[in-house]
Amino acid sequence: MLEELARIPVEVEYASEFRYRDPIIDKDTIVLPISQSGETADTLAALREAKKKGAKVISIVNVKGSSIDRESDSAIYTRAGPEIGVASTKAFTTQLVVLYLITIYLAKIRGSLAEQQVCNRVRDLRKLPLQMQSVLEDTQPIELQAEKFYRKTNALYLGRGINFPIALEGALKLKEISYVHAEGYPAAEMKHGPIALIDKDVPVFFIATKDNRSYKKVLINIEEVKSRGGIVIAIGTKGDEEVKKIVD
Repeated sequence: MLEELARIPVEVEYASEFRYRDPIIDKDTIVLPISQSGETADTLAALREAKKKGAKVISIVNVKGSSIDRESDSAIYTRAGPEIGVASTKAFTTQLVVLYLITIYLAKIRGSLAEQQVCNRVRDLRKLPLQMQSVLEDTQPIELQAEKFYRKTNALYLGRGINFPIALEGALKLKEISYVHAEGYPAAEMKHGPIALIDKDVPVFFIATKDNRSYKKVLINIEEVKSRGGIVIAIGTKGDEEVKKIVD
């Protein structure tokens, strides 16, 4: 997202691996540690490694006054409130919003997004709470799918582009909450191994939003799963009849 809109090169790292690979960073590098609690040991260690190498550290954190907050050069608070549930949901959502706002702001000052484009994106972002509420108020389709598949012991979550990390998060939530084995993959990589596991007993969840530039490719990936006898559940754009025709 940051590369696409603001045209800034970005690398995404696992905090637990960051300090062990001797990363090439310096005073011209910005490091953004992301943490709900602000006390995650691996993330804190990565932050200290980045500062030792001279990088500027701007943390995205929920708990004000936490260790990561205090040791960062600057902090942006997600203000999600206490995380009570075992599976983090609002923390993840607010982190995405903060990252999106940072991206829009940088794109604006770098001139890669025009003023009207910035306004349009902020306007769309303001609609998000109502859109989320409408999904939560209409749970019947979700409950129907859960009734069909709750006895399954494996699942795949697939997405392309920006939807790939959402697929990873979906698989993680299924594991954490339902104790069902699930894996997230880039949809294009499915044919390099995971496709061998697909049959009528493995539900495959596709993140298939129509605004994704890889949308047509995702439709092809869905057809590939169907040809193997797989069960496909799509999470898509409201009113999209094209994807609706080819999924279960």
